[in-house]
Amino acid sequence: MVLFLSFISGISVQAQVLDQSWKSITEMDNDQWFASAEAKAVAENVLLYQRNIGGWPKNIQIQKPLSQTQRNELLALKNSTEGCTTDNSATCQEMLFLSKIYKQQPEERYKKAFLAGLDYLLKAQYDNGGWPQFYPLKKGYYTHITYNDDSMVRILEILKEIKDKTGFYSIQPSEEIVAKAKIAFDKGIDCILKSQYKQNGVLTAWCAQHDENTLLPAKARAYELPSLSGKESAKIVLLLMDIENPSQEVIKAVDAAFVWFEKVKITGLKEERTIKNGKIVAKKMVVDADAPPIWARFMELDDNRPFFCDRDGIKKYSLTEIGEERRNGYSWYTNEPKEVLKKYDKWKKKLSTELKSPSKKVTKAPKDDYSIIVALDGSGDYTSIQDAVYNSPSFPYKRVLITVKNGTYHEKVRIPEWNTKISLIGESKEKTIISYDDYFGKINLGRNSTFMTPTLLVEANDFVASNLTIENTAGQVGQAIALSVVADRVVVSNCNILGNQDTLYTSGEGFKSYFKDCFIAGTVDFIFGGATVVFDNCDIHAKSNAYLTAASTPESSEYGFVFMNCKLTADEKATEVYLGRPWRIHAKTVFLNCEMGSHIRKEGWNNWSKADAEKASFYAEYNCSGPGFQPENRVSWSHQLKKSEAKKYTLENILKDSNSKENLDWYSNFK
Repeated sequence: MVLFLSFISGISVQAQVLDQSWKSITEMDNDQWFASAEAKAVAENVLLYQRNIGGWPKNIQIQKPLSQTQRNELLALKNSTEGCTTDNSATCQEMLFLSKIYKQQPEERYKKAFLAGLDYLLKAQYDNGGWPQFYPLKKGYYTHITYNDDSMVRILEILKEIKDKTGFYSIQPSEEIVAKAKIAFDKGIDCILKSQYKQNGVLTAWCAQHDENTLLPAKARAYELPSLSGKESAKIVLLLMDIENPSQEVIKAVDAAFVWFEKVKITGLKEERTIKNGKIVAKKMVVDADAPPIWARFMELDDNRPFFCDRDGIKKYSLTEIGEERRNGYSWYTNEPKEVLKKYDKWKKKLSTELKSPSKKVTKAPKDDYSIIVALDGSGDYTSIQDAVYNSPSFPYKRVLITVKNGTYHEKVRIPEWNTKISLIGESKEKTIISYDDYFGKINLGRNSTFMTPTLLVEANDFVASNLTIENTAGQVGQAIALSVVADRVVVSNCNILGNQDTLYTSGEGFKSYFKDCFIAGTVDFIFGGATVVFDNCDIHAKSNAYLTAASTPESSEYGFVFMNCKLTADEKATEVYLGRPWRIHAKTVFLNCEMGSHIRKEGWNNWSKADAEKASFYAEYNCSGPGFQPENRVSWSHQLKKSEAKKYTLENILKDSNSKENLDWYSNFK
């Protein structure tokens, strides 16, 4: 009786397995079943469906029994390449099945088929690292790099397990194939990073498919238009977060996507379905204050607005506007990004811990405490700029040179008050990048949160920066400082300083800075503060209609912001830009010999609704040019300097250190 019941139980379990979907069967953890004769019978089907090229077709319930006629038809198709794909988990699922049955029943045929599938994946990869939906290539949108339904992510997950030798797959390839898998994985990640979409210069997320040549978002089916995807982007980010020892580029991509997910999440709304006989017959969105966040499947590339499409390919901005067939038969919303939001803080904490560990911090002891090299690839003394600063001599008697090799350093860097006389010199302005994305709302520590956002914070006197890009990539989310200088005798030359609102902050009563040959870009008040600063031969670039400067010059300071021989340029959309407005009423800002683009407003200056500022501030120009220089139309309380008045605006008069003979001409001896 006991034996009979066990037999009946075994039949029942097996029947339950075969009643599941093919996807569920491949993903289940049931060693006993994979050791069974029934699993072996299914494996025969898996081998039959595989084409000689190594791939499988999609949307097939492979576990279903085959007639002899069907077997013969599949054998006849062995040399055909038609239909081989990774779409809808094809090929990847079959490889997973083969790995699981090989572990329990190690037949050489299963290993050979698995390795043929891996070879198929490696051959299908484009040179730029992406994968098409079908290989060999099938005409139409199928040639696009396919993130749709997580196709490319699944491939990369397989390659990651192989290259890392995790043992997840019971079939371990040769060292030669492992090396190929590592190269393919790295190329795939590079493709992901390069295809991450920039919206107004800010990294966001990905489309479901990208053009295989330009890497730009591309159209697939009529109702799958170029867009930002709330669904596919989630799995991409989770993959990037799973990379051990991620590069600064990977960290930057994850951080940017996290900010985007937070920005575009939809709250207070849920999808309500009516189901009859297991089929969705009605779908609508209803208001629900307690509903968890959801994300739209498709969002506009320029402003993240959710949209929907019928088979006519015409965008609609409400789900109710499209027909029942597409409305009920397609997933227009997703909750998948919730996993990114849930794991992000833990991921950041892990990164922070790793960066602080000795193995991450120092690759080798510096040969010279006064000449330090930072390189992301480990070829220097440190891989982190901040670590190099932390290990520099305090209050040194001579200058400390920190040379930074090309790369994107995704870190907040602070030059503490005791690390004086540091020169931070990049290998090249365009390729040596210090990048972070803190902003007021992210810091969220009260009304002074702005001052905690800088990517690079300088608190030490006699600091020099050259050949660098210093950027805050938070986007147009409010105050977000790229460079904050709260120190005296600071020189910044040949640098890009990039941000949006509040890009550059220079402060400290009596403190002086010199910016030479720099490109400084932003939106609102993007050069602000109370220090005395000379901008010499710089490009001051407005990205929107706003204000170039917001000085808070102390009443005791003779000079504030002085722009000499600068060019005032702008994006096309910036057509109405003020030269400045007073953050504090004694603001001082002067432009001399500057070329002003047509985006500068004819009145030039704004009083920030502070009538007192019209008497207390000092706003002036001298000998400027360009369509934006309209002295006859300037506000009456600004000044056009006479030649005799302009003579006092020399570097020596403005920047000299009258308290020290040694530092008298610090601005000219910074090299």
